[in-house]
Amino acid sequence: MTFDVKQLVGLRRVSAVAAAPDGTWLAVSVQRLNDDGSKYMADLWRVPLGSGEPSQLTRGASKDTAPCFRQDGALGFLSDRRVTEGQEVTRNQVWILPAVGGEPQPLTDEPLGVSEFKFAGDRLVALAAVLPGIKHEDQRKTADELKDKGPSVLRYTEGPVRFWDHWVPAERPHVVVYDCAGGGRRDLTPSADREYLDTTWSLSADGGRIAIIAETPLAADRIADRYIHVIDTETGDVTVVGDEPLVHNANPVLSADGSQLALNRMRRSVEAHGGEELRVYDLATGQYRALATDVDRWFFPAKWSADGDKLICPVDDRGDTAVYAVHARSGEVTRITSVHSGGSHTNLCLVPGSDRIAGLRSSILHPPEPFTVALAAQQTPELAAELSGFARADGDAVASVERITVAVEGSRDVQAFVVTPNDGKTGPRPMIMFIHGGPIHQWSDVWHWRWNSLVPVAQGYTVILPNPSGSTGFGQASVEGIWGNTWGGQCYRDLMTVADVVGARPDVDECNMVAMGGSFGGYMTNWIGGSTDRFKCLVTHASIFDMSAFHGVTDFPGWWVLEMGGTSPYAERDLFDTYSPRTGIANWKSPTLIIHGEKDYRCPIGEGLALFEGLRSHGVEAELLIFPDENHWILKPRNIAAWYDATLDFIERHTS
Repeated sequence: MTFDVKQLVGLRRVSAVAAAPDGTWLAVSVQRLNDDGSKYMADLWRVPLGSGEPSQLTRGASKDTAPCFRQDGALGFLSDRRVTEGQEVTRNQVWILPAVGGEPQPLTDEPLGVSEFKFAGDRLVALAAVLPGIKHEDQRKTADELKDKGPSVLRYTEGPVRFWDHWVPAERPHVVVYDCAGGGRRDLTPSADREYLDTTWSLSADGGRIAIIAETPLAADRIADRYIHVIDTETGDVTVVGDEPLVHNANPVLSADGSQLALNRMRRSVEAHGGEELRVYDLATGQYRALATDVDRWFFPAKWSADGDKLICPVDDRGDTAVYAVHARSGEVTRITSVHSGGSHTNLCLVPGSDRIAGLRSSILHPPEPFTVALAAQQTPELAAELSGFARADGDAVASVERITVAVEGSRDVQAFVVTPNDGKTGPRPMIMFIHGGPIHQWSDVWHWRWNSLVPVAQGYTVILPNPSGSTGFGQASVEGIWGNTWGGQCYRDLMTVADVVGARPDVDECNMVAMGGSFGGYMTNWIGGSTDRFKCLVTHASIFDMSAFHGVTDFPGWWVLEMGGTSPYAERDLFDTYSPRTGIANWKSPTLIIHGEKDYRCPIGEGLALFEGLRSHGVEAELLIFPDENHWILKPRNIAAWYDATLDFIERHTS
């Protein structure tokens, strides 16, 4: 079977799932390409958990996302539909699809829209943007006038001033509560400023409490501390949990009755990245328990079990994102999804009235689809439906996936996925080594919409997905191997060892190897360019080239200094630039394709431009591919096709 970027772009993208209160079906949000192929829309689907076929619930020229059920069985969701006839500016609002059927109706009409919402008990809680100092009734008019007539000026006295692909806006997120029919609106955080700009939150099952991540102003290391506001939805009273210096708290999850709070805690340090500790707080006593401390993995709480005894956690584990259960008292750890089933499992929820979990499951060969699994040890997940348009058999026909381990220095092993075409051909093939971003991340057995290995594999390439030093899912020591201004050290040597071992395979052409990567993977590709000419060509996306210059223009310079071991380019530039790819530009020989989105504020476009100029001024063959309307990722369908077409064209021209 063939597979190309046109097919990739045309697949439906299953993005969210929620279980109905009666436990008989799942509501699933599915993105689809619009009629002219220029953007993605999203619909809601009904997936029965017994007999019956999936059916489409919503349709039209809108994005219907984030399904969430009300206690009466009605289905809430976010949508950019027009709330009133003739409305020019559309903003996401909460809509409701009645349990008895009929047309969706809006529940909210927030002037600047809703970014997230949840139902629980008799309440609806939402995050809504609010312009400071403007009365609620004047918010919409003021925002529209500013958009149409300006001024467009933004003014800052402290950072961060940008986040990924946008300037930090004048409006601020507020926590707003309503009754479950959208009435009785109350702003629970009328004085909120920057606290909730980048947050996660949960709502107790009885609707009585919200736990939301809040940020302080920047601490001494110029990084915001992150703690939790536990807000009473009736009174608005706030209890603060985890307010400590140099600490990040994340992923708050309230128990059903709101008495227990699970979260992750990490202490910042220049000496070490540190682990993501799993904690449970008793909100009545303020005492906490650290769980799973004897297991060398990071447990991210997603849900409490129905009986309140266990936390359901996705866990990076040797190339899988598995589901684990952690007992909230004893700390006993149980792997739910079978080791043999592999794959990645996200968007987890409980199926009411059963002992099952639902969510989204994918693998390198198979796009995300809704699944369920029993809450017991070593279970095989069961697909609830195939909605993507790319069946399991289709992926199996395109490629095969092999997991290998490579012995590297320090008596360690590095895992890698080897993805090879199932085209019946024999003999050595050109190989692409794709380096993951992060760097604290892992290549998982997961479907990537952005970095999809099946597209080049279907064109005859073998793709290697290595997990070198710095990768998650292999213990804390692996993570620490990338910390403290060591980016071009052990990780680079690990990758070269993987290239040696894979290049010696009879099915790989060692003389036709390519290295490529995005973000940190782009950085590492640049470091490779100045360190070796063993690769026929390089493809570097959203990369870092000049580490000192990068410091002042990335959106989080404080974290960048921390990651570099606390050194500063102002005081210790030579030390800071120990592993800066700029220092190797005179040694660079390999032809290079440089790709960048102009709206990328994490790795700003100046890095790509400086690399292009550096290579051309040194006589190195280089091409520059710029997307003026894209950010760190390439998200628009036609741009995705252009990205893959240009990348494969460049690689084909440089591999014989």
